[in-house]
Amino acid sequence: MHTIEETVEIAVPVRTAYDQWTQFKSFPRFMTAVRRVEQVKPNVTTWVIGVGPVCREFEAEILQQEPDSRLAWRSLERRPSHRGEVTFRSVGERRTSVCVRLEVEARGVAGALTVVPRLTRRVVRAELGHFKEYIEGLGEAGGSWRGSIRNGHVRPVEPEPPRSRVPCWPVG
Repeated sequence: MHTIEETVEIAVPVRTAYDQWTQFKSFPRFMTAVRRVEQVKPNVTTWVIGVGPVCREFEAEILQQEPDSRLAWRSLERRPSHRGEVTFRSVGERRTSVCVRLEVEARGVAGALTVVPRLTRRVVRAELGHFKEYIEGLGEAGGSWRGSIRNGHVRPVEPEPPRSRVPCWPVG
């Protein structure tokens, strides 16, 4: 297993960075290696990635997702397999540190190409830079999903309790 970790600081609040990251279908707009992403279920996505003439499709399961904090996943394919997580941390007013950590296991010839340390690290660093440019240019997220996932089980957004229509209780 080979581990890669890259961090970028972004000039938007944590909520904005996190909300945009959860919009997987928008990844091809700013990530050059991502060609298509489809949300099959709330916790399963299908990815088509490619660099140059090399193209690969895989499914990933979201294992953990906590709003404004963390998203962790694992690929459902065996060759090559990978796990990853992205964390979001406030580093000041309207500034967020986004850290991506990938663990890639090479199997076979195709897998060996994905763990060339410098190449994979370079791609991750470049794609994080593209995310930074994209979200800073927008200034706000193009959508959001505020639910959570624990151990692969989806927990939808908790609705806010209804507010009382009585402004002050009791009066007089």
